[in-house]
Amino acid sequence: MKKIPFVALLAAAALAAGCASSARPVLYPNSHLKQVGDAHAQHDIEECRMLAEKAGAEATDASRAARPAVEGAAVGGAVGGVGQVIRGRNVGAGVLAGAAIGGTAGGVRGAFRASEVSPIHRNFVQRCLRDRGYEVIGWK
Repeated sequence: MKKIPFVALLAAAALAAGCASSARPVLYPNSHLKQVGDAHAQHDIEECRMLAEKAGAEATDASRAARPAVEGAAVGGAVGGVGQVIRGRNVGAGVLAGAAIGGTAGGVRGAFRASEVSPIHRNFVQRCLRDRGYEVIGWK
């Protein structure tokens, strides 16, 4: 049981690192982009991102990180409890250990999901840029 705090700390660090998304739209070099230039395009990207945030389409969604941790803890707890019942051992300890392991694994998975740009934010920014004459070909 000594390794659980270390694993939990590792998961928390991954979660914190994953909460801020730095993904940005990549623009196709169409005639509009060539006409306005890179500096103006970057300004338009930032403006569209701020408009999305103002409209409630946040770049990241914290629930995308929390849900897998809760699901992992529930599944891990159930598996740990069943494993201990089969062995004829302390069910409570199995549930706790399984929940800790499953919650940590789910938290790490959630951290990776949280670092992705939310689909609503992405769609908002892409539409805003399209309305301004740009063509978004992906995010990086």
